[in-house]
Parts: sequence; structure tokens; C-alpha cells
Amino acid sequence: MIRYLVLLAASLLPCLAFAAEGGERLDLTGHWVGIVAVILFVGAYLLVMAEEFIHLRKSKPVMLAAGLIWGLIGWIYVQQGIPHSAEIAVRHTLEEYAELMLFLLVAMTYINAMEERHVFEALRSWLIRKGFSLKVLFWVTGTLAFFISPVADNLTTALLMAAVVMAVGGSNQRFVLLSCINIVVAANAGGAFSPFGDITTLMVWQKNILASNGAIDFWTFFMLFIPSLVNWLVPAILMSFAVPAGQPEAGGVMVGMKRGALTVVILFLLTIVTAVSFHNFLHLPPVIGMLTGLAYLKLFAYFLKRTGENHVPVGQDNEDLGSPVAFDIFRSVARAEWDTLFFFYGVVMCVGGLGFLGYLGLVSETIYVGWGATAANISIGFLSAVVDNIPVMFAVLTMMPDMSIGQWMLVTMTAGVGGSLLSIGSAAGVALMGQARGVYTFFGHLKWTPAIAAGYVASIYTHMWLNQAVF
Repeated sequence: MIRYLVLLAASLLPCLAFAAEGGERLDLTGHWVGIVAVILFVGAYLLVMAEEFIHLRKSKPVMLAAGLIWGLIGWIYVQQGIPHSAEIAVRHTLEEYAELMLFLLVAMTYINAMEERHVFEALRSWLIRKGFSLKVLFWVTGTLAFFISPVADNLTTALLMAAVVMAVGGSNQRFVLLSCINIVVAANAGGAFSPFGDITTLMVWQKNILASNGAIDFWTFFMLFIPSLVNWLVPAILMSFAVPAGQPEAGGVMVGMKRGALTVVILFLLTIVTAVSFHNFLHLPPVIGMLTGLAYLKLFAYFLKRTGENHVPVGQDNEDLGSPVAFDIFRSVARAEWDTLFFFYGVVMCVGGLGFLGYLGLVSETIYVGWGATAANISIGFLSAVVDNIPVMFAVLTMMPDMSIGQWMLVTMTAGVGGSLLSIGSAAGVALMGQARGVYTFFGHLKWTPAIAAGYVASIYTHMWLNQAVF
């Protein structure tokens, strides 16, 4: 079963299984190289899943597997006298990763900068002073994640809310775990009903799809609001019974934000707007807007330095002990979760290699012709729990099956919320595993997968019932 899922994942990545015009690509699905590549990827993923027990960082096995898979591909193509085809393919795969990595790096840098300016500490103290219990905080952070995600994206929303949860929850690991799961589900669900909420919904919107019973425009996505809400509420209600009672551990001391904290928050929101605008109006990759937004923060860091924050007395702040600069933007960059970024590198390169080996032709015809649109679109959601939903949606848009508006919205929703089934199924989940390392884990999330699956099924039935007119 695991081998089949991996083959299916690899086969659904035409953007990563790239062959240049005029180049040759060998069908190695039955060759020993293809079989060994699948074994390497499955073995690496098993080690990732066992990170909680073996304490091996998740990036290490997948990075090794990526190098070995592409090494095998390069070797066989050299033997056949066509090395340039493999070279072009690996460069294209690396380009796909670079966009994702830089996007994540900017988001993580802003989170680190806001943390350094005590934004989350101030929010934490405000929530505590309001007298909210842990159960109320569970619902507050989940609700904020669901309604912020449609405007921002699910990754940055999850990072923001998780930072608040970790600050409020402190050493209460059960609360932090349940809240992180709730945030991942809420952020993924919230991003599914808005063209701006997730990169996959942006891709569907920008594709200008002409469905079999009409065109998909901006407002079409909002038919998914209630199904997405159901997707989050069902597991949230079930998990809420397990949230520990009581108040946060810390006292009610008011923590003030450092100078420029609100400006950093505004610049972060402006960065999100810039990224969405670049993608929506200029048809440029969102990462260009994110990097432009990073320049906003870098210039503001220069402004802080030039207007008084040049020196920190040694011993004044343990966080800045001995540092000659109070706010150094490159310290925020350095504190990014590099294990997560390299994990994404390994996954993208591994799956890109498996796709280039030729597994696309084995499945592309089967899932929509053999299974039917509904079964195929539901399975896309389960697949996105193993493979990131962005390349999966790229694959569906490349195949461009002839479907109704209802079916296109179904696959848009399942690709977005299916990643909540496993912690490794979405960028939000993977990022939170790094941010709350040792507390929010693969197996900790897995214990609540049945509840999340109940929400997944309920959202599908809700969509098919409410929007049956467009199926």
C-alpha cells in the first residue's frame, strides 16, 4: 500500500517530472533503478515518521535519499548517452524548490522579527490578563486561524497562531499539541474557500478554467465556505473535550512590545498583500512579492539602527548579550527553521526524481477515467496528506480533466484540507513540527487523524449537498 501511494504521488507531478523539448526521457518504471528509487523514498519517509523515537532530524534521511535517487538517474542517463535530459530535469525541480524555500524563509524571518520585538509576548500577556481559560484559548486561536488564513496564507497564519499558543501554553504540552493540531486544520480549511487563502486556490483561479457547466470566477470559491467550516469544526469539537482545564501558568504581568513592533506587523501584512498582488495582477510568482517584502523589513531594520538602536549594554538583555546591534535582521534570517527548509528540499527532489523516472503514465489515465471524477478528487485529498498539495494541484491542472464546477471545487477543497490528515501533509503542519519541536509531532497528530478524517468526510458530503446544482 505504501509503495502504491508513493508511485501515485510521483506520477502526479508533471511539473517536477520535466523533460526539455528535444530531450529524451527513459521509462524506468520497470527498471531496477526505478524500484530502488521507490525503496529509498519509502525508507526515508519511514525515518521521518519515526523522528519522535529515534531523534533523527527529518531533513537528514530525505536529503540523502534525494541525492541517491538523482545520482542513480544521472548514472543511467550517462550510460545511455543522454546526460543533458537528466540535467535539465533536476534544474527544473530545483527551481520549484527554490520558490518554496525562499517563500518560507521570508515568512519565518518575519515571525522571528516579531518574536524579537515581543509581539507574541505582548499578545500572550494580553490573553492571560483577559482571564481566558485554556479551553477558550483553544477556540480563540483556532477561530483566528480559520478567518485570517483566507486573507493571508495558511502557512504564515499557522506560524503566527502557533507562536501565540506556545507563548501562552508554556510547559502544558497537551494544550500546545491539541492547539497546534487545531490551528493546522483551521488554517488549511480557512485557506480552501478563498482564492487568496492558499497557493492551490490561486492556481485554480488563475487558470481561468471553463468547466463543463460554466466558468470558475473569483466568487465561485466562496461556495466552499460552509464545507470548509464543517471541515474544521468537526475535529475541533471532538478535540475540545480533551483540552485540559485551567488557566495559563504565567501571571498577569503586562509585557510591552519593543519599539517598531507594530510597524513590523504592518510590514508583514503588506508583504502578504504584495505577494498576492504580484501573483494576481502581475502574474508573477508569489515568492517575488515575498522577497520584496523582506526588503521592507531590511530597510526598517536600517531605520531602527540609524535612529538610536545602535548599542545594547552588556547584560541588559540576555537575548542580546554582547551584541553590538539591538535589531539585526540577519539574526532573524539565521534563526529560520532550517531543518524544515531542508526537509522540503529532500521531499521535492525525491518526488521530482520519482516523477522523472516515468510513473506519470502509469496513473494519470487511471484516476479520472477509471475511478471517476468524485473518487479521484477525494483520493487527491488523501494523497495530499503524504505529498504537498501544491504539486498535486499542479498535476490536476496539467491533466485538465473535463469536470463540472462542483467537481473542480471538490478537488480544490480536498487538496487544501486533505493535508490536515497528517502533520507532514501541508506546509503548515511541517512548519509547526519545526516550531514546536518535541511537542507537536507526527504521532501526536496521528492520534487525532480519525477526528480530522471525520471532518474531511463531513465537508465532502456538505459540499455535495449544498452545491448539488453545479455538479
